[in-house]
Amino acid sequence: MNLFHLRYFVQLAHTKHYTQTAKQLCITQPSLSHAIAQLEAELGVPLFEKTGRNTVLTHFGEEFLICAENTLSTLDEGVEAMRRNARGEGLIRLGLLRTLGVEYVPRLAAGFLKANPGKDIRFTFQTGVTQELLEKLSARHFDLVFCSKPPAEMEFTAIPVDKQDLVLIVPRNHPLAGRHSVDLEETLPYEQVYFSKESGLRNVVDGLYAQIGGTPRIAYETEEDQVIAGLVAQGFGIAVVPYMEILLRLDVKIIQISHPAWERNFYVVSNDKAFQSPAVRQFRQYILDGGEL
Repeated sequence: MNLFHLRYFVQLAHTKHYTQTAKQLCITQPSLSHAIAQLEAELGVPLFEKTGRNTVLTHFGEEFLICAENTLSTLDEGVEAMRRNARGEGLIRLGLLRTLGVEYVPRLAAGFLKANPGKDIRFTFQTGVTQELLEKLSARHFDLVFCSKPPAEMEFTAIPVDKQDLVLIVPRNHPLAGRHSVDLEETLPYEQVYFSKESGLRNVVDGLYAQIGGTPRIAYETEEDQVIAGLVAQGFGIAVVPYMEILLRLDVKIIQISHPAWERNFYVVSNDKAFQSPAVRQFRQYILDGGEL
């Protein structure tokens, strides 16, 4: 069905006069008549009938007018949405580690909105562990993900944007609680609350112990760093975790790790195989520029 013919039909239905409608559409009256005749032939029913000098809708035309107006309205809305996207507006879907949702990612999003006044830019925020976030990025559920470094075999583009120190936490009554710093080798005799394999930090902590040639005594496993901290506070073991403010509110002793030296890097991860809208590309560049436009 010819889209122009559909628009001609809607305009004629409202104007009810061929000559006036042709003038409004900037076409000749014969062209308008031919277009309506083609449309009626395609549908197999008459859409208009003459009443004196005016042209009015048949009951078929009245029914088809509702469909035509809804169709054109939906199409026009879609066209406008695509034009907004082309102007750098639209939705940006973010996946992030919970620890980055306290301050880092909200600050970036707020700064980007402030730097783009008048644009209709919206964000969605969803938290999860690194493996889950990366799987959803691969499935096109996210545009960008903030997490630990992805495995090389996933073939994502990952750029470090923030970092976090790793520390040892122990219960207040633990034998190591009087220490200000420890060599990681000193933790080997004690049971640990450890990151599960679904967590992006599992490989990081495993790498630390690999450097000293030791194997930690894993008593409990879980994905979330805050859950690990809560378990340590209740005496379930000790743990190597990223430093976070919640540790200051829990009944744990925070101890610096003197060896091996390590810090946790956070990355903004993108899937270059997936299309990125102008808004997503601009936000990613904003991040890489350090929050400056």
